[in-house]
Amino acid sequence: MVKPFVVEEVRNLTDATYILSFSKNNMDFKPGQHLVAGLAETKDLREYSIYSGKDDPNLEILIREVEEGDVSKKLRRLSKGDKLEVAGPYGFFMYNTMPPSFKKMLFIASGTGIAPFHSFARTFPDANYKIIHGIRRIEEVYEKEHYKEGKYFSCTSQDDRGDFKGRITEYLKTAELDKDALVYLCGNSEMILNAMEVLQERDFSQAQMFTEVYY
Repeated sequence: MVKPFVVEEVRNLTDATYILSFSKNNMDFKPGQHLVAGLAETKDLREYSIYSGKDDPNLEILIREVEEGDVSKKLRRLSKGDKLEVAGPYGFFMYNTMPPSFKKMLFIASGTGIAPFHSFARTFPDANYKIIHGIRRIEEVYEKEHYKEGKYFSCTSQDDRGDFKGRITEYLKTAELDKDALVYLCGNSEMILNAMEVLQERDFSQAQMFTEVYY
């Protein structure tokens, strides 16, 4: 059922990315799920992974404004008190990571694909996980302070200020990785396919890997 939610805040992170924060309406969700959201008056909705943790006061989604993206531009112009249409939550990505069956986890994300992993980290900060985040420039490290020390690792392809200069796939070829970990990949399809190929070459099995493709 689609019902109105109320905008609390638009939090700009970079020139292209922002967080849309809005009322929870008592919604219950699991990290890794997504919402369908858009403007109440247009009924034009898009899918966005939930960025906030279960105990955060508001629901949040991480959005990249794209040149041809009419919805992403309009959502950025919303103000506190504006109405938003939201349906969900949907999806089963990361369901097998939930307590009481915590396992070792490796989270691999490109760009805004970090959203479900941020939701997980906010909900379960003491879980046994590591995030590898592929971005172009260091400015795209979104709210790194939300992760505990040593949990977040950045790969920057266009500057040398990240933890590793280069693409995720380059880092994965030589990185020290826990072969027993479950691997979750979220982001663009090219990154996911290339990363899975590298991991399989390093003896990770297909059964260890789970994906959520953004585009």
